[in-house]
Amino acid sequence: MPSRKFADGEVVRGRWPGSSLYYEVEILSHNSSSQLYTVKYKDGTELELKESDIKPLTSFRQRKSGSTSSSPSRRRGSRSRSRSRSRSPGRPPKSSRRPASASQQADITEMRKEVLEVKLTPLVLQPFGNSINRYNGEPEHRERNDIPHKNTQEKFHLSEESSYTSTQYGLRPRREEMKLKELDSKEEKTITKGPTSSRTFEMTATQKKDLEFGGVPGACLIMLGLPAFLFLLLLMCRQKEPSLLNFPPPLPALYGLWETRAFGAYVLWFFVQALFALLPIGKVVEGTPLTDGRRLKYRLNGFYAFVLTSAVVGAALFWGLDLYYVYRHFLQLALAAIVFSVVLSVYLYVRALRAPPDELSPASSGNAIYDFFIGHELNPRIGAFDLKYFCELRPGLIGWVVINLAMLFAEMKVQGRATPSLAMILVNSFQLLYVVDALWNEEAVLTTMDIIHDGFGFMLAFGDLVWVPFIYSFQAFYLVHHPNEVSWPAACLITALKLCGYIIFRCSNTQKNAFGKKPSCFWMVGLCSPPQLLG
Repeated sequence: MPSRKFADGEVVRGRWPGSSLYYEVEILSHNSSSQLYTVKYKDGTELELKESDIKPLTSFRQRKSGSTSSSPSRRRGSRSRSRSRSRSPGRPPKSSRRPASASQQADITEMRKEVLEVKLTPLVLQPFGNSINRYNGEPEHRERNDIPHKNTQEKFHLSEESSYTSTQYGLRPRREEMKLKELDSKEEKTITKGPTSSRTFEMTATQKKDLEFGGVPGACLIMLGLPAFLFLLLLMCRQKEPSLLNFPPPLPALYGLWETRAFGAYVLWFFVQALFALLPIGKVVEGTPLTDGRRLKYRLNGFYAFVLTSAVVGAALFWGLDLYYVYRHFLQLALAAIVFSVVLSVYLYVRALRAPPDELSPASSGNAIYDFFIGHELNPRIGAFDLKYFCELRPGLIGWVVINLAMLFAEMKVQGRATPSLAMILVNSFQLLYVVDALWNEEAVLTTMDIIHDGFGFMLAFGDLVWVPFIYSFQAFYLVHHPNEVSWPAACLITALKLCGYIIFRCSNTQKNAFGKKPSCFWMVGLCSPPQLLG
């Protein structure tokens, strides 16, 4: 086995991929098989470098400004030049001029003072449409000059010995550095005018923040409109001839929509899935870094929970459970899910009021209505149980499969079939593949916007617990009373098209997840450019 040149924890200089610049890095680990070092830059970036791209700090020692000796030929040349040099009439006497060596020394000293302090800013990744300028943390506050807030800056004081290296291998181009220095000076003048101007400055930055979904009016419209839209679709499907010509559908009595037994069944389903999530099976992985550098741990046992749920449902069917109840009380179950999601959203918002500022969502705005909708706290947890991560995949996705299965049995009962229709089989099979794929690749959800950016509020609670199981099962619910015969050639063509789409879906999501976990790999192979280092 070849020996290592650098030890773990050693501070060295590492070359930035694709350039000739070397920055100070820390050795984290060494892969003996690939002979690559995992290093960490001062801004938190982790890369894998070859040994040839790493040099010790002693290789970048500062050169002395003056030399104690010179070659004889150089001394002779300087003397001959000084003797042949004539003084111009406008030049002042020699005694009145400052010696050149002292002037140069003063300039060098001034330059050293300027570069003794180097400012580094965490990398800014923007893989999505929304700006995520902090890993899983607070939003980027932009000021009037459109420069990110300086609270995220870290200052590293360099020794005078390494100031030459920091000047030669600066993290920003010279022109950009000069612009940022001018902006920093203007910014400091604005902030140092007094506490009143500082408060006005922060309020202006908060008010200028763009809110998603149309802000507060859009959030109110969504929270009121989505439940009504859900019931409208379900009532349309219950008609014999669902059409816009038969709009609006007949509305049922309001007292008939609520059933305590249906609400109890939904609550029981939720807590059974929570119990499966707490089982000590499956590996534990770390999420993306938080603002304070911590990484939350998540247990990946969603696929095991799906297998256990399948076994429990299969045993219940064997003992005489009638899943036709799900179809007959579908509206009541949907209302129960809506009520449960609203109660959960209220609990999440109230507990978020006592959460520390660094645990709040980057999407929160300070407005009560908007934060109730978008989510105020980023990672609400009860002990080690992460509520948002649990609701993201478990109750909704697995419940979607159970509802589809119930619709399959309901179709056979309503239409008097001995076997389900081919259309119902295709719907159940394709959607089952989607759910199993999501649970098998459960770790990929940790790099999605829902986990790293959005808080847990009404938007995600309603979407995970109501929209996914009751809207995504819409096709199967429709086929119960509206049979659609599909021929075998058409079924084969549909299956081939589905497989092509699934391959594209799986490959693109695998690449997206790989980029979210370690974007440095894409920089090194040239698939994308490194993110800008914003001041």
